[in-house]
Amino acid sequence: MSKVSMTVNGRQVSADAEGRTLLSSFLRETLGLTGTHVGCDTSQCGACVVHVDGKAVKSCTMLAMEADGATVTTIEGMANPDGSLGTIQQAFQDHHGLQCGFCTPGMVMSAAALLAENPKPTEAEIRHHLEGNICRCTGYHNIVKAIIAASGQDTGVLAAE
Repeated sequence: MSKVSMTVNGRQVSADAEGRTLLSSFLRETLGLTGTHVGCDTSQCGACVVHVDGKAVKSCTMLAMEADGATVTTIEGMANPDGSLGTIQQAFQDHHGLQCGFCTPGMVMSAAALLAENPKPTEAEIRHHLEGNICRCTGYHNIVKAIIAASGQDTGVLAAE
């Protein structure tokens, strides 16, 4: 066991972790941040995406020790300070960008990373960026629509389903 320290959602945390502990497990089991979902354990689905030092990372592929000293943002950190939904989260709700909700945390985190790099992405750019995130329910149209809306663009630019 080694001490792992990081800033998670603006709060300094420190806890013991085995060298083999995945960041996703550290967040969920040690810190109780269960919004980060693990859907596949093979880095295929993207449900576990978090931001580490501002970059989107599949947390099931990173050891907690690798995040020692880093700044980590999880889906819980995407809410407004008063606890209300953040812009991207609200857009997902408003535009029905979720169904069962299992993939949603990873989708929101991936969307936030895209919008940080490209504030006004096209539909094609959004679809390309989400290739590492799998949704089994919605068919992606409303997810793309939510991201367009979160970027402040008119959702009417989307092609019909």
